[in-house]
Amino acid sequence: MTVPLRAALYLRVSTARQAEHDVSIPDQKRQGEAYCLARGYQLVETYVEPGASATNDRRPEFQRMIEAGTAKPAPFDVVVVHSFSRFFRDHFELEFYVRKLAKNGVKLVSITQEMGDDPMHVMMRQIMALFDEYQSKENAKHVIRALKENARQGFWNGSLPPIGYRTVAAEERGAKVKKKLEIDPLHADTVRLIYRLALHGDGTSGQMGIKKIVSHLNRNRIFTRDGGRWGICQVHRILTRRTYVGEHEYNKRSKTRETKPASEVVVIPVPPIIDREAFDAVQALLKARNPKVMPSRVVSGPTMLTGLIHCAKCGGAMTIRTGKSGQYRYYACSTRARQGATACAGMAVPMEKLDELVASHLEERLLQPKRLEAILAAVLDRTQERSERRRQHIAELNKRATESELRLKRLYDAIETGVADLDDPALKDRIAGLKAIRDQARADAERALATLQNTGQQAVTAQMLHKLALSARQRIRLEGGGYRRDHLRALAQRVEVAPGEVRIMGSKSRLLQTLVANGGVKSVPTQGLKWRGSWRVGSGPNDGD
Repeated sequence: MTVPLRAALYLRVSTARQAEHDVSIPDQKRQGEAYCLARGYQLVETYVEPGASATNDRRPEFQRMIEAGTAKPAPFDVVVVHSFSRFFRDHFELEFYVRKLAKNGVKLVSITQEMGDDPMHVMMRQIMALFDEYQSKENAKHVIRALKENARQGFWNGSLPPIGYRTVAAEERGAKVKKKLEIDPLHADTVRLIYRLALHGDGTSGQMGIKKIVSHLNRNRIFTRDGGRWGICQVHRILTRRTYVGEHEYNKRSKTRETKPASEVVVIPVPPIIDREAFDAVQALLKARNPKVMPSRVVSGPTMLTGLIHCAKCGGAMTIRTGKSGQYRYYACSTRARQGATACAGMAVPMEKLDELVASHLEERLLQPKRLEAILAAVLDRTQERSERRRQHIAELNKRATESELRLKRLYDAIETGVADLDDPALKDRIAGLKAIRDQARADAERALATLQNTGQQAVTAQMLHKLALSARQRIRLEGGGYRRDHLRALAQRVEVAPGEVRIMGSKSRLLQTLVANGGVKSVPTQGLKWRGSWRVGSGPNDGD
């Protein structure tokens, strides 16, 4: 009696959408089972791969089948596929795995492309594989082109939107519903909080790095969109994603995560969550904290102006040089020190003299109420605008929580009157969903309100500026001599030295934060430079813009 050959079916579709709608797998299975029955094969195993590309072998069921087919002894004698393209769309990989199975006595059989084992049929199979590979690449080109055109028209291409956004139906084209992004009020405030922590801290500290932001979010039970804990990569992605300033970049990276040329990237306009000034300031902070750009010793070193002072001629950093066995210390142009006077004619300045000049200028000229009022006028106006936007956002969150609560009450009334059945799974899911929306909206509203109250949003008056300026001047100098280094570096973020002149530059928003911060400054600011003062070394300070 002849023993029937044992067969394994391998079924595959390219996309998850095809798998969800049962477009191809049931038909492949029906034809495969009929094929085995007609030839007397004993079907012992079925491997189903829903939504996986055949251009590579990163397929769990495929790998499980190959592992079984190369085991000794193999649990089956033939692998049955609808067509060779279901097995692989790369001619080299197809031949590799066909031969790997053949070494263990397992044969690959196609229902629609029956082949023998002679050289002619092997060549035909290879030619078919080449055509399958070519067709796969052509299809991919057409799909990418269609997706890029969809993005150019401002529509979303179906992936999970960034946190802080949700998809909404924009228009219908036949059976297809085109979608766009809108701001999700439940999570947009979390994005704003992350940027606020990066720029201003939580009110008790200075600017926060990514690790501190992650700790703050997890410590205060501010969860991710799926209810999980935050990680460094997630926060870094939010802080660097241009989507949040209204410019979502589609087709920016390939499947291997390589950055594509700018000509291939499509920018989709979306509603912004973060204003561009805040975004640019965060990018400057991240760049400055990058160890490749700013060594850690510059941030934590004891010298007052290290990392801030630059040569005005070449733009290079000025570093410490000593004379007479360390008796004298100077700030000198590092370019001149490394490459000689032909590279830069920059000067050397005694460290104590320059430190005193910078501190005195900030103390006597910058920290004057009228000067501060002129510098900070625009910043204060923007602060009031942000405060009003936060109040509107809180009102929207409270409205959403109230609406969810009313819907829950109507459902409970329906259950009490017998109109609805509490045991209905769909009703249970609806109640759970409404509770989640209500609780999240309430939590976000409370957090936004607390932030609004803790950041001191009341108008800054001339009297308040006088008190703030006096307090800031007192904190610059230490008792017994010397300077409060972190506080002084918070007031100025760049110092340029030229013959007979020193220019001091800083950020208006950081200046305001430094003045109103509770407990002093606890981080070194390095964001965009907005205000500037300068003076001649020999003639005293002059007002700058």
